[in-house]
Amino acid sequence: MSICCGLPILESVYCLACARWVWLKCLYTAGRESENWGLATAEEFEPVPRFCRLILALYEEDLRNPLWAPLGGYGINPDWVILRKDYEETFGHVPPYMVYLDHDHSDIVLVVRGLNLAKESDYAVMLDNKLGQTKFDGGYVHNGLLKAAEWMFDAECEVLRELVMKYPNYTLTFTGHSLGAGVVALLTLLVLQDLKKLGNIERKKIRCYATAPSRCMSLNLAVRYADVINSIVLQDDFLPRTTTALDNLFKSLFCLPCFLCIMCLKETCTLEENMLTDPRRLYAPGRLYHIIERKPFRFGRFPPVVKTAVPVDGRFEHIVLSCNITSDHAIIWIEREAQKAFDLMLEEDRTMEVPAKQRMERRKSLVREHSLEYEAALRRAIALDIHHAYSDSTYGTFTFTETEEGENSGRLNGETPCESLKKRTESWDDFVERLFDVDESGDIVFKK
Repeated sequence: MSICCGLPILESVYCLACARWVWLKCLYTAGRESENWGLATAEEFEPVPRFCRLILALYEEDLRNPLWAPLGGYGINPDWVILRKDYEETFGHVPPYMVYLDHDHSDIVLVVRGLNLAKESDYAVMLDNKLGQTKFDGGYVHNGLLKAAEWMFDAECEVLRELVMKYPNYTLTFTGHSLGAGVVALLTLLVLQDLKKLGNIERKKIRCYATAPSRCMSLNLAVRYADVINSIVLQDDFLPRTTTALDNLFKSLFCLPCFLCIMCLKETCTLEENMLTDPRRLYAPGRLYHIIERKPFRFGRFPPVVKTAVPVDGRFEHIVLSCNITSDHAIIWIEREAQKAFDLMLEEDRTMEVPAKQRMERRKSLVREHSLEYEAALRRAIALDIHHAYSDSTYGTFTFTETEEGENSGRLNGETPCESLKKRTESWDDFVERLFDVDESGDIVFKK
C-alpha cells in the first residue's frame, strides 16, 4: 500500500525532471558555443564565399550556360577548369569533383560536392564507419571518407603534381561541402603525410576549407591540423553536431523529432569529460568559423556575424533544437550568408578607412594571434589528457613564436609537450612550498 502511495510522487518528480530538461534544451542556442570566440576578419574569411560558389558550380551541367547561378554569377572562368569527373568516372568511390586553376587568386583548387540523396554510392561512403574502426596518425578517422580520399589522391596525384610544379607560387586548396567536406579534410591529411607525391610542396601552401562538414576525425587530429584545415558552419547545422553513427541518422529521417530527442537525452546523460577523453569520438575538423545570423527569442534573420576559434572543449558538442537545422546545412544558404557577412566586414573596413600600411600590419598581427591561439588549443588539449594532442612538425599556415623561455628550452632538448607541462607543474608546486606552510591545526599559512 505504501509503495502505491509513493508512485504519484515518483511520477511527479519524473515529469518535473523531463520538463526541466526540455526547458534547458529549448534555451540552448547555437550562439552559446561561440559566444566567447573572436570575430573573423575580412582577410581570413575572404575565400569562403568564393569557394562556396565553386561548390555550387559543380551542380551545373554546363558552366557556360548555368541554370542556377547565384546573384552575380559563380565568378569562374570555364576555360580554367582542368578536369571534371562525374559519378560514372568516379565509379561511386567519391562524389563528383573538379580541379580549377584560379589564376586571379594564384590558387589550384580541388572542389568536391556534397551528398546526393538519390545516389546509393554516397550513402555507402557516409555509412562505412564504426566507432574506433580506422586509426590514422595517432588518432581516429572516418573509415568511408578515408577510403574516398585515398581513391581521389591516387587518381589525381599526377594532375596535381604537374600543376604544382608548373605553378610553384600558387597555393593548393581543397574544398567541399557536407560529404565532400569530410573527404577533402581527410585528403588534406593524406597530402600532408606524403608531400613528396606532390613534388615536395611546402606545408604552408596547402589549405582546406570544409563547408558544413561531417565529423570525420578525432579531437587530437582536429586540433593538431587546425593550422591548415578550416571548417565553416552556419548557425544550427545538424551534421557537425551529429555524434551518433550516421546510419542511425539516415534511418531516422522519417522520424527526425524522435532522433533529435534520443540524441539530446544521450548528450544530457553523458559527462563532457568522458566525451573529451574518448579517443575514438569524431569531431568537425580544424579551425571553426561559425556564422551567426539568428538570435534567441527573436524572429527573422539578422546581419550575420562570423566567430572563429580553435576550440577543444565546447566543439559543437550538442544538437540544437531548431527549425533550421536542415536548412542551415544547404550550401546555397551558406553561400548567401557567408557573402553577406563578408560584405559587412568590407563595409566596416571602408568606414574605418584603414591605411594600407596599417592593414598589412594587421595581417601580420592576425597571423601571430592565430598562432598563439593554436598553441593555446594544443596546451589545453594536453591539459585535458587527450591522447597524441601535439604536433610533430613546424606549423604550416602560421609562423609560430614561443612565448616562454622554458617551453623553448624544453623543445630544444627533445622533450614532448607532456613532459614540458609536467615540469611546469612541478616548478609551481616548489614555488607554493617556498611561500606557504601548514600549521599544527592543518591550516595553510604564509611562511615567516
